[in-house]
Amino acid sequence: MADSGIVRAQAKIRATIRGAQIYCEMSERGESFTDYCWAFTDGKPIKNAGGAWIATSPFSESISKDMKKRGLKFVGPTIVYAWRQAVGIVNDHEQGCLRRDAR
Repeated sequence: MADSGIVRAQAKIRATIRGAQIYCEMSERGESFTDYCWAFTDGKPIKNAGGAWIATSPFSESISKDMKKRGLKFVGPTIVYAWRQAVGIVNDHEQGCLRRDAR
């Protein structure tokens, strides 16, 4: 808590620890977190038209609800959408962007 270089909000620290425990519990049951994440899209990235600034979607809302049901915290629809963009599950790159067809 004294390290100003890290998140010091106790709720976020507890949520991170609990998230790690949930991840380990899934693994112990033979459930892959990677497979869980990609199951929502049948293993294929969602390629949106690009050009629009999207912060959330009905898709991210349903995933957020499922993650919360599993006990994860700080996984609202906006966070879920941004995270899925960051890991390549959602592709919102504009037409003509060199990253649009990467993968």
